[in-house]
Amino acid sequence: MANMAKIQDKLAILPALPGCYLMKNIDGDIIYVGKAKKLKNRVRQYFVGAHDFKTTRLVANIDDFEYIVTGSEKEALLLEINLIKKHTPPYNIMFMDDKTYPYIKLTKEKAPILRVVRNTKDRKAEYFGPFPDSGAAWETMKLLNQLYPLRKCRHLPKKACLYYHMGQCLAPCEQAIDEKVYADMANGIRKFLKGDVKEILTQLKADMQQASEELAFEKAQEKLNLIHAIEHVTAKQQIDFKDHKDRDVFGYYVDKGYISIQGFFVRGGKLLERELSIQPLYEQPQDAFISFILQYYTKNPLPQEILLPKEYEIEHLQEILSEAKILQPLRGDKLKLVEMVLANAKNAHQQKFELVERKESRREEAMQQLCQLLHKDIHRIELFDNSHISGAFNVSGMVVFKDGEPSRQDYRTYRLGEYVSDLDSMKEVVYRRYFRLLKEKGRFPDLLIVDGGYLQIEAAKEIIEALDVPVTLCGLVKNDNHRTANLMNAEGEILPVERDSSLFFLLTQMQDEVHRFAISYHRKLRGKAMTKSILDEVEGIGEVRKKEIWKHFKSLKRLKEADVDEIAQVVPRKVAQNIFNILHSTDQIESDA
Repeated sequence: MANMAKIQDKLAILPALPGCYLMKNIDGDIIYVGKAKKLKNRVRQYFVGAHDFKTTRLVANIDDFEYIVTGSEKEALLLEINLIKKHTPPYNIMFMDDKTYPYIKLTKEKAPILRVVRNTKDRKAEYFGPFPDSGAAWETMKLLNQLYPLRKCRHLPKKACLYYHMGQCLAPCEQAIDEKVYADMANGIRKFLKGDVKEILTQLKADMQQASEELAFEKAQEKLNLIHAIEHVTAKQQIDFKDHKDRDVFGYYVDKGYISIQGFFVRGGKLLERELSIQPLYEQPQDAFISFILQYYTKNPLPQEILLPKEYEIEHLQEILSEAKILQPLRGDKLKLVEMVLANAKNAHQQKFELVERKESRREEAMQQLCQLLHKDIHRIELFDNSHISGAFNVSGMVVFKDGEPSRQDYRTYRLGEYVSDLDSMKEVVYRRYFRLLKEKGRFPDLLIVDGGYLQIEAAKEIIEALDVPVTLCGLVKNDNHRTANLMNAEGEILPVERDSSLFFLLTQMQDEVHRFAISYHRKLRGKAMTKSILDEVEGIGEVRKKEIWKHFKSLKRLKEADVDEIAQVVPRKVAQNIFNILHSTDQIESDA
């Protein structure tokens, strides 16, 4: 805390009112957001008395703070979630780095369609899930599309497609839409996804028996395959509630400065287990837990019930999540679920804690070694790597590491000008990055690392000195196998790094990450260009049809996977056949080569 006098002055005038506080570091970055019933009491606690190691580390980085007074604790809780979402402070509990779960979406159109999605904000649809992984969601949707002949095309074509002729679509593009038929199918899908499959299994078995009696053995085999598929999809059921309500169950376990939060999802009698988070704890466990729950439900639909342990305070949570009923069971199967989630939270914590602690310790050790090697404090590192093929698709990628951890929201890609040389490419990207930071008065890194030796360093150094920016410069020197060997400073001096040290491991990780990022961007551009060039070769395709194809299939990979009938949903069949022939003749040439 470099600014304790200013902090003490602010503490003296804090109001005894509910609100949120924002802790800032010496660079003015918001590093932690918290809420308080009484701001005066809560904020003062950070700066008096002893704390555990985690909180001590947070406080040591606080140089200033701001606060916002709210009208109630509930308002403070809602404001805290919005501030965390906006600023992504490094010391706050975050929900799985913004990760979301797959759901099956049933649209509410006259002719509905099923889709696997992760965004559940469309109010004109129903959502079923979450599924433990996308594979389970796609497997279930594929089965439902076989059982119920819903439309498959996102946009209705001008005429019936192959799905209609296979009996898997009612062709709403050509036939009059019978809303009752579609409503019955939607109800059947709802029952299936809630675990009620008895009726459809009975019907399939009767159909199979009838087909066998009529000697239609191929049809009977199809029905048997569907029966086996349903049994496979529903086989993982572990618990059954007769009311088939959707329920989420949450609990946490705290030890040694970390919190492990666990969640179970019950959908239609099926229990899906998912470990959600294990993170350092810088606040009261209940506060971190409530914050986590609210973040989760900003990205996922509310169930009918949320089950929590009886010890938790739920008053404000129930006010905010009013569309769901929050229960704290005392007996029965619901209590068993709560006990299971708490036991899993503790077990996950104990299993992973040693690994997390070891990883963090090694990262901190690596940063200490780097600071000692360069004789300065290093927190933010930026790395560049350039990529091209014989001068084509000349690009650069920049990755950012903060205190030894990748900060992916700060990554940047650059499409460079015409390729002249690797050194000119390095000069261009360094100039563009730091000229913009100067212009926008942005945050400069403590260290810039270029992926290369002395010549690359000299190229970057020329730009840094011309712009007069306060950045320490180093390069990653590679061995004959193009792997990290040493660090070189701006004067061309080798800074030896022991191969078994934490710093060597971190530098290797950084080199791999920046190389991966630059190559990924290069491949993306190359893939788009390849798609355009291949389509240019197809007779009957102009700019309008090119756009329609790209909009529908999104990628060359997806287009290659499509058959002629699917491509014909977008363009005339003759053109679709031409596209298919060109794509697969290209595959043959590549395989022959």
